[in-house]
Amino acid sequence: MTRPPPKPGPLAVFDLGKTNSKLFVFAPDGKLLDERRTRPVWNDFHGRGVLDDEALFSWMSAELADVTAMHGVTGLMISAHGCAFALVRDGELLHPILDYEQEIPDAVAAKIDPILPDFSETYTPRLPLGFSIARHIHWLETEEPERFAKTRAILCFPQYWVWRFTGRPLAEWSYLGAHNQLWAPLKRDFSSLVDRLGWRDLFPEIAPAGAVVGTAEVTLPDGAHRTLNVHNGVHDSNAALAYYRMTGLSGFTLVSTGTWVIIINLDCPLDALDGERDMIANVTVNSEPAPSLRFMGGREYDVISGGWDKPITRDAVERVMARGIFAMPSWAAGGPFPETTGEIVGGDVEGEERAAVAALYVVMMTDLSLDLIRSDNPLVVDGGLARIDLFTAMLGQLRPSQTVARSTMSEGSATGAAALAFKALGLSPFRDETVSVAPSSIPGLEAYRDRWRELAAGRRAAARASAAPVKEATG
Repeated sequence: MTRPPPKPGPLAVFDLGKTNSKLFVFAPDGKLLDERRTRPVWNDFHGRGVLDDEALFSWMSAELADVTAMHGVTGLMISAHGCAFALVRDGELLHPILDYEQEIPDAVAAKIDPILPDFSETYTPRLPLGFSIARHIHWLETEEPERFAKTRAILCFPQYWVWRFTGRPLAEWSYLGAHNQLWAPLKRDFSSLVDRLGWRDLFPEIAPAGAVVGTAEVTLPDGAHRTLNVHNGVHDSNAALAYYRMTGLSGFTLVSTGTWVIIINLDCPLDALDGERDMIANVTVNSEPAPSLRFMGGREYDVISGGWDKPITRDAVERVMARGIFAMPSWAAGGPFPETTGEIVGGDVEGEERAAVAALYVVMMTDLSLDLIRSDNPLVVDGGLARIDLFTAMLGQLRPSQTVARSTMSEGSATGAAALAFKALGLSPFRDETVSVAPSSIPGLEAYRDRWRELAAGRRAAARASAAPVKEATG
């Protein structure tokens, strides 16, 4: 017999990233009880890179059953990376979920790109690959017309998993507004593109992130059954922002790190956003515009460093600085330097020294990005880079007028998702757990920053000049 869940009990949170997928279990008092991890698998389908969603769902289901048996889990919440969606009908996924790191064919781009809304409407620039899911939706509509014609709902990535567990199609503000040309932040409504392409009726009703929206039955390893409350999911970096705001912080800039470094400063005026530098207005879980800038810092660090996963000493940093070695942008798509290609200049480096150059690169990019987004308030660093003392300390040295704090949890998106779900149950277990970071005192770091910026600006100007149309001479 299926028994209704007691309330409230421990909460399972799936935090689904592009590179790593995680499961966390939180007690109602906010204590972290358990953690599991896997890596999503990406396959080929009709020449398109797609997620092996069945493999991921099998892992999620098995781990959920295990932690429910072990900890008495009574609720389920999902946080997920941006730029992914699903076309569904009844209980059927009509096309596997696309990998956002692939460009659409030129013929498709020629149709969709000219009709994308103005930056002033969506505060989303014309992004490459699938960084705007509108382009990928149009790709499937163009090349898979029969599948698209069967579509009854376009689900954002977190809501796809809500649908898998509950059967209920839903939408949510923070994901609809995450750099995808589908949402007009100032109108708090779908963009003109959605109506122009006739998609409005394909997006289901909007429910707030964290709201209880259904139930899921879990079969435990011993064959018993439990019924879990399922909460509406959320966009990961916006979950992190919600978490820090819910702990009482205000007037700060969030530096949310993982595969992406996403910087959100609610105090930045919207008219300061530069679409040519990957500056956008995300949307908070409350449907407010959230001025943001992002670059793929975690991915770039891995590429530049050659996958280095050991500590980096201050001595290694000082050695490469003394030799004048710089990693110049960009090593992945998007970011403030989309025109230039990544390169190490000043000499050859290997091993720890190459990793030191990579660390300096991410610090330089973060520091510049903070200036671009007008950040002069306290900084909160969350995610993987928050664990690296060298990163936060160098950032503190370069931002002497701002305090720098790091999250001791380092899992702000998952904790934010938990906070939103607990809030829907009348609970607020989390408190501000950030700790202040002491700035480093590395000689010459500021001069190195100035030279890096000079080189980066020169390369950007040269790239833009070479890409500019040449005017014919007139007699």
